[in-house]
Amino acid sequence: MLDTPKPQVLLAFDFGTHRIGVAIGQTVTGTATALSILPANDGIPDWQQIEKLIEEWHPDAFVVGIPLNMDGSESEMSVRARKFGQRLHGRFGKPLFEMDERLSSFEAKQTLAEQHKKTSQFVKPIDSIAAKLILESWLSR
Repeated sequence: MLDTPKPQVLLAFDFGTHRIGVAIGQTVTGTATALSILPANDGIPDWQQIEKLIEEWHPDAFVVGIPLNMDGSESEMSVRARKFGQRLHGRFGKPLFEMDERLSSFEAKQTLAEQHKKTSQFVKPIDSIAAKLILESWLSR
């Protein structure tokens, strides 16, 4: 009998100093959905809001986008995003996975523009779309 990996629910974050985008996804279908944006004060979120998301969605692990420079080197934001991920892991004890998020915000803006052309309905903010794209990239690895 083969051991098949247990399906997992993942909560993903697109870290920013003013806003943190959030998405939820799972490994069964490899899909993700943009959720919300969390306000941040110089990169510090309201940890109670994150706790509420965890209580609601029961994720097995976290994925945090790491904004590397185009040449793959670290930036000030990538250091801060890693620190945010470490705090998530430390506070909630769930596994943490990092994902290179270069160009995710650019791609999110393109996605938002496409959605806006197709419908006049409300669309999720760019930060949450970026979190969705980060998670979908991680799931497709």
